[in-house]
Amino acid sequence: MNLTSLTTAWIALIVAGLFEVGWPIGFKLSSLPQYKILGWVMAAACLATSGFLLWWAQKSIPIGTAYAVWTGIGAVGTFLVGVYYFGDSASIGRFAGVALIVLGLVTLKLAENAA
Repeated sequence: MNLTSLTTAWIALIVAGLFEVGWPIGFKLSSLPQYKILGWVMAAACLATSGFLLWWAQKSIPIGTAYAVWTGIGAVGTFLVGVYYFGDSASIGRFAGVALIVLGLVTLKLAENAA
């Protein structure tokens, strides 16, 4: 595998993770009467796009790493959107938990490179 395809796979995986944030936001919006249809459409489009890009990235990135990064971006991104746009709790403990997710992803990637 060449560096270009691996770089492209990582870019696709990061974009997939960003779309992973979109579907829970769409579900949240669909609970508001004025955004019911738009929320469902957003959720479906983001879920389909995210899933496709994850599938494509896994052609070059090991499945365990790809899935962990994908869900990590989704979890951290959704947490941040919830705090900043939906008024979710922003306690030190919650931010510490998110920091642990990020640390786990970094550790997973470093361990992959060491193997």
